[in-house]
Amino acid sequence: MSETETVDRLTIYADYVCPFCYLGKRSLERYRDERETPLEVEWHPFDLRSGKRNADGSIDHAVDDGKDDDYYEQARENVRRLQEKYDVEMNQEIAIEVDSLNAQLASWHVSESDPDRWATFDAAIYEALWQDGRDIGDPDVLAEIAEEVGLAPGEIRDAIDDEGLRAELEELFDDARRQGVTGVPTFVNEGRAARGAVPPEQLERLLEGE
Repeated sequence: MSETETVDRLTIYADYVCPFCYLGKRSLERYRDERETPLEVEWHPFDLRSGKRNADGSIDHAVDDGKDDDYYEQARENVRRLQEKYDVEMNQEIAIEVDSLNAQLASWHVSESDPDRWATFDAAIYEALWQDGRDIGDPDVLAEIAEEVGLAPGEIRDAIDDEGLRAELEELFDDARRQGVTGVPTFVNEGRAARGAVPPEQLERLLEGE
């Protein structure tokens, strides 16, 4: 690529516990494989559990967030439909008992401290939850995932316990809301957005400004 050529950039707002984020990521991988030019992707964390998280990290299902049994059944149907469309196998369709805050803390730390390894770690977290059914809210699981991809487990444990990092992540969550992001995945390029686990051709239109 010559010095005069620019690199397209795409921001993705996502939360690991969102099955549509996993499916959207797989769609994005297909699109990137089909591109002839590089694409830089920036992850922006989003917190789906903020209103339902107990102090111990468990999920309080008594909180009314408008998501009832009918909502979850429809979500499962949509996940199954997209699994077939994108030819993706998943261990589970939703993960309502899993909290992603620790995973996002660990991931944000790696994105800042070791950005060249972040994409591998990010993918491994998604795979652990959606392919293997592991609890990515468990620090022991995250430490194991880190070790599996060549990162220091102790560093990941420290990141999870880092109050300064937690405050930084909370600011990122607030920033997503200020940007008008209300659900994930949301893909953003130059002020234009695509929401949901959209197909590769829609990502192409987003990047080309159509």
